[in-house]
Amino acid sequence: MKKYLLLPLLLLLAWSSYGQGYDPSDSVRYVDDESCGCELVFVNGIQTTEHDGLYGFKLEDGTQIVPNQYMFVDKFHGNYCKVYTDYYQCGLIDRQGHVVLPCIYEDVSYPSDGAILVVHDGLYGFTDTLGNILIACQYPAASGFQDGMAVIAQHLDSFTVGYGYINKQNQMVIPPQYQYAYPFNEGHAVVKQDDRFGMIDLSGKIVVPTKYEFITPMFEGNYFATYNGVIAMFDKKHKRITDFIYDDIISHCDEGYLVIRDGKYGFLNTKGKEFIACQYDEASNFYEGFAMVAKDKKYGIIDSHGKILLPIEYQHSGFRSEAYIFYEGRALVEKGGKYGYIDTKGNLVVPIQYTTAYRFSNGLAPVCNGLHYGYIDRDGKLVIPFVFDLASPFKYGRSEVVYKGRTHHMNTNGECVKDCYGTPKTWKK
Repeated sequence: MKKYLLLPLLLLLAWSSYGQGYDPSDSVRYVDDESCGCELVFVNGIQTTEHDGLYGFKLEDGTQIVPNQYMFVDKFHGNYCKVYTDYYQCGLIDRQGHVVLPCIYEDVSYPSDGAILVVHDGLYGFTDTLGNILIACQYPAASGFQDGMAVIAQHLDSFTVGYGYINKQNQMVIPPQYQYAYPFNEGHAVVKQDDRFGMIDLSGKIVVPTKYEFITPMFEGNYFATYNGVIAMFDKKHKRITDFIYDDIISHCDEGYLVIRDGKYGFLNTKGKEFIACQYDEASNFYEGFAMVAKDKKYGIIDSHGKILLPIEYQHSGFRSEAYIFYEGRALVEKGGKYGYIDTKGNLVVPIQYTTAYRFSNGLAPVCNGLHYGYIDRDGKLVIPFVFDLASPFKYGRSEVVYKGRTHHMNTNGECVKDCYGTPKTWKK
């Protein structure tokens, strides 16, 4: 059996939230709690509350379901929320306010595949979603369960570990024989042996030889492998469907993959066909059906068929990462050092006249007239006047603005709602 150095546990902690995050259906907004004069988070009908530096939760009708007793709280992820009584005393509550896991762990995960990864005294174990112990904390590292199995690390001697897989009965399904191992996804897992990557199936059978410099996890029936510094695409039957010709795989979106070949950007579909040839010096992913592209330091926008929406003749100063990307049906464009906005038909709907501008969110965008910042709507109408020294885009109905040298929080009605320092509801120059 090979002996391998223990890899940093940070990557294993990242595994514990693999495939998790906010439910796209979650309704999130900020609210103002007059009892503490603060801005708190409201997620699907449950509001964070605060008193004397401690946090709890209440329902929209004001019913307190969790007293203000925690030092830190997360937002709810589905039915669960992480809470802390101290920096390394973490637990889990449900949406009814019931304690699922008491705050006795250094860290806990959100449920994955019906199990919760927990850390106690530096060792990893699992509970079920009711808080009952499934597997006692005994492993120096572990991932959450995926496809019924979890990666674990097991000491081979006092200095080295191997990585393998267990089931929920704590049976060693695949022995700890790998230099590194990733969670299963779509019935396959990436493993590393002798500094090379391959792939196994749920039985532990090697289905892709460990000969590649890197392999991505299986995703929607495709994966990419690197060999001799270049990348090819494979299907779920492990058939290579492109040559080893790509320099990098940048990202995935509904339309396909943003890739680089011979230093040029293009787009690859799930069948391995370049539906937009690698011809651009730069490109963004697709957002709202459009992507930014650049040639010879000039910028434009294409649709998902590669058709030019905005001619490649505009500028990009480089400090506006959201330029030429559609947000709420408007894309920020730049020419001659000034900014304006186009719609999804390529029409200039807000003239190129602002010295600084940002993306739209919550129906508004911060723009600068050369002296001060204000906010316009999607038609270019000034909604909040030019009175601010600095201004940010809205997020969940709140933005940060600097007014007369001080930072404040403002709602979409232009009212100061936090850190107001006696500032009137209506801003004045």
